Amino acid sequence: MNILILGSGGREHALAWAALQNPKCDKLIVAPGNAGIAMIAECARLDINDGGAVAEFAGDNAIDLVIIGPEAPLAAGVADRLRDAGLLVFGPSAAAARLEASKSFTKEICDACNAPTAAYGHFTDADAAKDHVRTQGAPIVIKADGLAAGKGVIIAETVPEAEAAIDDMFGGAFGGAGAEVVIEEFMTGEEASFFVLCDGTDALPIGTAQDHKRVGAGDTGPNTGGMGAYSPAPVLTDALAEQAMAEIVRPTIAEMARRGTPYQGVLYVGLMISDHGPRLVEYNARFGDPECQVLMMRLGAQALDLIHACAEQRLGEMQVNWADDHAMTVVMAARGYPGDYAKGDVINGLTTLPEDSFTMMFHAGTAQSEGRILAAGGRVLNATARGATLQEARDRAYALLDQVNWPGGFCRDDIGWRAL
Repeated sequence: MNILILGSGGREHALAWAALQNPKCDKLIVAPGNAGIAMIAECARLDINDGGAVAEFAGDNAIDLVIIGPEAPLAAGVADRLRDAGLLVFGPSAAAARLEASKSFTKEICDACNAPTAAYGHFTDADAAKDHVRTQGAPIVIKADGLAAGKGVIIAETVPEAEAAIDDMFGGAFGGAGAEVVIEEFMTGEEASFFVLCDGTDALPIGTAQDHKRVGAGDTGPNTGGMGAYSPAPVLTDALAEQAMAEIVRPTIAEMARRGTPYQGVLYVGLMISDHGPRLVEYNARFGDPECQVLMMRLGAQALDLIHACAEQRLGEMQVNWADDHAMTVVMAARGYPGDYAKGDVINGLTTLPEDSFTMMFHAGTAQSEGRILAAGGRVLNATARGATLQEARDRAYALLDQVNWPGGFCRDDIGWRAL
């Protein structure tokens, strides 16, 4: 198969790495890719949000399967354009991707299919939103309705903090994503990420993980796109996973199909686990980043078989074969992230790192210049490892980071602390 992966982050590096483990993969192109991806696959300069350009490129390069990594091309309808051109695609339509692109739409779906989630209000006016906050009290969760690169969620501990978040969102802090705001009750419990492949009809769970959203040790500081993750998530037992499938995922898939917008692709199900069972925090229409890295490390070559079956709408014949193992990824980010940070630092020590089925340094925000690897983003590297135990995976991941020479980078030193 000739495969095209769209994206440039650690998620796409992990997807590319897993695809290359499978002998089914003959040719792999990643657009636009990054410095790490360029070491294992061909990279192409391409506007991945332009469905017409992607379709033309896929046709010119005899692509058999397109895997869409990030959310922006999905929201832009790239999957629709590719399917119209007769191409096999892994990724939902723009209409189905609204499960991520609009938090108020997700709440509407939950209401329609009785999926358990946080009580909420949806607002297009700052004054009305503040009135709601004053009535409900704090802590309370303020969310930009649209896509905000994983950063449009503020957990406000006080009413004034919530009001400030509302002003920021309506004031353009998250661009167009904050033109509408969803305000939710603060749910208590432990968060976990649940990943399910959906082909419009069938749904197949493919793994669990836990992310670390806060920038600081002990889950402190502002939210980020994710500072590390591990899989599996001990809190999400088999029984709770099946409860989530029965009460949340399958009803959602059925409701989307009923509306004429069947969901095809991976569904990231963010859950809050409490004594009352799982409740939905959010949906994403793509693999989480950095959760994808630990899932791909554990799935290996079979990931491509599962993705291919999903795209061809034959998930019903598939099953996932899990080893009794654990994986962890630790994000190395540029100092200052998620605020302002410098770009262009040279990163040394990457070319001599071990790369095998147990350890891999996935690149998230890197570029290459004159033979040197440069930091080119906020989250830059993902030290990823697998082991028989989570402790073993952790030790290997941090050992990878110890070999990196980048004074301008930092990481959390406590990834996996809840499970460990």
